[in-house]
Amino acid sequence: MSVKILFVCFGNICRSPTVEGVARHLAACEAPQLGLTFDSAGTAGYHSGDAPDPRSQRAALARGYDISGLRARQLTAQDFHRFDLLLAMDQDNLAAMRALAPRGAAGRARLFLSFHPQRGERAVPDPYYGGPAGFEAVLDLAEQGARELFLALAAVRATEGAGAR
Repeated sequence: MSVKILFVCFGNICRSPTVEGVARHLAACEAPQLGLTFDSAGTAGYHSGDAPDPRSQRAALARGYDISGLRARQLTAQDFHRFDLLLAMDQDNLAAMRALAPRGAAGRARLFLSFHPQRGERAVPDPYYGGPAGFEAVLDLAEQGARELFLALAAVRATEGAGAR
């Protein structure tokens, strides 16, 4: 059974494509048994069709993640039917996602960093108006958050498997 995950930020050119690229790479290497698929979108459509920000691409590539082939797109209500989890980078985007969600589907939207019980900060900060350190911080959170997500999904799958016996 495949779990389809959509990562969402504002413009889909910095945070969410970075997290998508990191999650895709790490899942293939560290959690292929989970059968995860990924995509990303933005709550705004200003950058639809654009590649990720060049600064995001450079920072990601320096760590071995090639996100150059990704293209920005805007979140749609249909995404709530296509994806099992829609993970926002911050509270503002989570609120926008829930406002767009069809009736009964808002529960599929959560914060990306909500899977770690000891994490105080729940937002992935937007690096767009800052310097290189912001893009590195996004990568750090993407790597940590993806691994935390995989652990949570593995635990759910183990629980479901135990209940099926």
